[in-house]
Amino acid sequence: VQLQASGGGLVQAGGSLRLSCAASGSITSINIMGWYRQAPGKQRELVATITNGITTNYQDSVKGRFSISRDNAKNTVYLQMNSLKPEDTGVYYCNVNISPYGSRWYKYWGQGTLVTVSS
Repeated sequence: VQLQASGGGLVQAGGSLRLSCAASGSITSINIMGWYRQAPGKQRELVATITNGITTNYQDSVKGRFSISRDNAKNTVYLQMNSLKPEDTGVYYCNVNISPYGSRWYKYWGQGTLVTVSS
């Protein structure tokens, strides 16, 4: 199983970016998909998650600005980020809970995509 993240870049404060993360390989089922971020010198933190029942959860600091969604047919999770702030800067990682063979579940991480918000 591999996760390929994309969509990061440099944007001015107030701008928008859309991140994507596609899972490929031996996949029987996917349940929770999410995004984490790690700012320089800080620990990795949860940004948002979405279940296969489309229940979403957000970190308080991104509520109302970020929106997580998924396309189950494409095994892909998205993060639409609007009204970006300099404090949103960091490396964003997708995290997906996958059952490759229909029995056990494993958490997989994407390679990270850098988001830089300039003031």
